[in-house]
Amino acid sequence: MTSITTSAVDTPSRRSIERTCDDAAVLVLVVVSLVAGFTFRDYGLGWDDYTHAEYADLLLRMYGSGFKDTAALSFVNLYMYGGGFDMAAALLHKVIPLELFETRRLVGAVVGIIGLAVTWRLGRRVGGPLAGLAALLLLALCPTFYGHMFMNPKDAPFAVAMVILMLGLVRLVEEYPYPSPRTVLIVGLGAGLSIGSRILGTLALFYAVIGFLPMLIDEVHNHGAREAARRFVRMAHALLPGLLLSYLVMGLIWPWSIIEFDHPLQAATYFSQFFEKPWKEMFDGAIFSVPDMPWSYLPTLFALQLPEILLALMTASIIASIASLPRSDVPARRKAILLMLTLAAVLPIAIAILKRPALYNGIRHFIFVIPPMTVLAGLAFARGMDWLKDNRRSWQPVALAVFVFGLMLPLGEMIRLHPYQYTHFNHIAGTVRGADDRYMLDYWGLAFKQASDGLREQLEEKHETPAPGHKWKVAVCGPHRPAQVALGPDFTITGDSHAADFAMTLGEFYCKGLTAPVMVEIKRDDVVFARVYDIRGRSISSLLAIPPP
Repeated sequence: MTSITTSAVDTPSRRSIERTCDDAAVLVLVVVSLVAGFTFRDYGLGWDDYTHAEYADLLLRMYGSGFKDTAALSFVNLYMYGGGFDMAAALLHKVIPLELFETRRLVGAVVGIIGLAVTWRLGRRVGGPLAGLAALLLLALCPTFYGHMFMNPKDAPFAVAMVILMLGLVRLVEEYPYPSPRTVLIVGLGAGLSIGSRILGTLALFYAVIGFLPMLIDEVHNHGAREAARRFVRMAHALLPGLLLSYLVMGLIWPWSIIEFDHPLQAATYFSQFFEKPWKEMFDGAIFSVPDMPWSYLPTLFALQLPEILLALMTASIIASIASLPRSDVPARRKAILLMLTLAAVLPIAIAILKRPALYNGIRHFIFVIPPMTVLAGLAFARGMDWLKDNRRSWQPVALAVFVFGLMLPLGEMIRLHPYQYTHFNHIAGTVRGADDRYMLDYWGLAFKQASDGLREQLEEKHETPAPGHKWKVAVCGPHRPAQVALGPDFTITGDSHAADFAMTLGEFYCKGLTAPVMVEIKRDDVVFARVYDIRGRSISSLLAIPPP
């Protein structure tokens, strides 16, 4: 399973094939790191970025005051999330010569690359070097994951924490009932980071409990109930240091969670209900209030936003994994690992379909299922190549070519969409051009950075300046804080279009197209992401196409 024949890779031995795959994986990580290092400044602020930066300041102030300043423990609703990413970026900002939000983009890239590396190691452990390389390529060339890792301070770090925990759980199954200290460390660190980022990290407990069942049943069958129980207790005892580590890590990055014993339960209860004033978003060409999104919201968006090759391989792997459960020739440990990965990929989506929570901002809250999806897909590719080696060796180059072509499709879209990769829609949806009038694209307003740059450049070229003692006024349809940061101190952001000099609008359904001169237009694939209008001397009643919530 861990190798392919020389008809696909011209190498003389199994060891050299393994080395080739591992060397290629390291090269992929290096290339992604270089690209990220050259481009992280291109990414604008997300809707929540400014508030998260404020949360980081409050957390650091709390630690610096010896817990005397506890404003962080009641700051909007962010105290119910961890602030590990935010604190790391704020601390790094103090020692490197970058602006705060550039530092946050850089830290996001670093965290995302860590996620890529862990996904590679997880795929390699589950399916061998080829599966690991395939999983890494599929994740690195998944535009949704790649785009979010730069600018999503909650969901992207959470996805990385969850895949670290999944690596620990897979190692735990392999080493049961005598986990190594390294495995205990990975499980403890992954659990602490996951739950300390979002209470949703407790889902991993369900993955573990259900996933371990095939192995525990086999333990009882082979060793008897008493000996199986003794071995289970032995594993649980070995995990105690990891549990202590997870609690310490969780408390460090999410201090509110340990102030009272029931705070994590309070957070779970709070997030189980919609906690904001409802607004409306577009889905499949219709306008829905976010608590009333149809059950098909997540399945549809995953089918239309993930790369086609990932969808195909993941589906095949899930079917094969489920089919392996009743087979007696598949080792119980193998069944447990496959079941855990399958649950990690589909259970959160299935729960959302059944419970119908408020759904909005596309699939950003669920990107933590993408790394296990890519591991399953990488495993399917390795299995397929292994089967071809034994049955249709001459077809291996064809399968490899199809896989490479499948990777080139999202790569081309990522280049074309840069730096808005997170808005990606695949060719099933007709790319962003076909999705534009049916789904939301730049819902976080990243295009305001390029629009702001363009406005400043236009004014500088024309040598225009505001009246003495005044600033340019810009009416904004979209997130105000990101626009203010992108424009800088020489501009004032307002929601009142009557008194504004310029209007900056997103290309989303809720922003009007104005009958005014267009100064700046940000487009990708012929789709407008943002515009800046010159509305001086014009009477513009509102920038909104629908009433505000």
